[in-house]
Amino acid sequence: MAHTTSKDTDYEALREQAVALRRAGLSRRQIRDRLHVDNNDLLNRLLEGEPPPEWTKRPRAKDDLREKARELRLRGWTYDQIQMELGCSKSSISLWVRDLPRPERRDPTEQAKLAARKRWEHELAVREERRRRTKESAAAEIGDLSDRDLFIAGVALYWSEGSKDKPHARRERIVFVNSDPNMIRLFMAWLDLLGVDREHIAYRLMIHESADVEAAERYWADVVRVEHGTFGRTTLKRHNPRTVRKNTGDGYRGCLVVTVRRSAELYRRVEGWWYGIVGAATASDL
Repeated sequence: MAHTTSKDTDYEALREQAVALRRAGLSRRQIRDRLHVDNNDLLNRLLEGEPPPEWTKRPRAKDDLREKARELRLRGWTYDQIQMELGCSKSSISLWVRDLPRPERRDPTEQAKLAARKRWEHELAVREERRRRTKESAAAEIGDLSDRDLFIAGVALYWSEGSKDKPHARRERIVFVNSDPNMIRLFMAWLDLLGVDREHIAYRLMIHESADVEAAERYWADVVRVEHGTFGRTTLKRHNPRTVRKNTGDGYRGCLVVTVRRSAELYRRVEGWWYGIVGAATASDL
């Protein structure tokens, strides 16, 4: 008859404590410290068969990369191509896909073209990021806009984009036509600075007949903050079948025509302001 030794009893008691602590959600480190078990082999035996609690299972950060690498490998991609696409090491890729069949060898010319295309896509992304940073930095350089800044910007904007009087056709009034909503917003801010009453401003749309006129009117009405029902009659441009149009798609909204009624005197002042700006900018220092 076998006798249970004190050593066996101590081990079983220790195992019961370890299992109870494990099932209570403690980690190996916590159990080790709680029971003062410094021997890893002994701790392994005490916890044999007991799964770790969920909170101790660390998420595998590379799982998504691994799945993507396997997907690309099944599509016939080489290690070099996968590395270029995912930015991970070849050693990791090798571990992730080693059980998958090797892709058929491709024509070296085709591989070179693919590699060149990937390099070019990367270069385009780098250039676009550089453009974005430059534009953001330049925009920050402007800072706050004073009334004088807006005044001069508005005069220059109107004289470059607005309707102008001709000796053979007197049209002394303020008329501004543009397809750029930011141009329109700046022009409206300039009119506000000059004290032009919004009640004296008329709006109408110029757009191709194939466009969504109703949607375009609503869009421009939001830009200038008026009811689109107050717009004048829309001017429709007829379609020429021999012309290939580039201004198509959801982003096409035609041009907005902004007219200031009874604005002959204001027009003359704008012309004078413009020549004053030119004279000041080109005056000799002598």
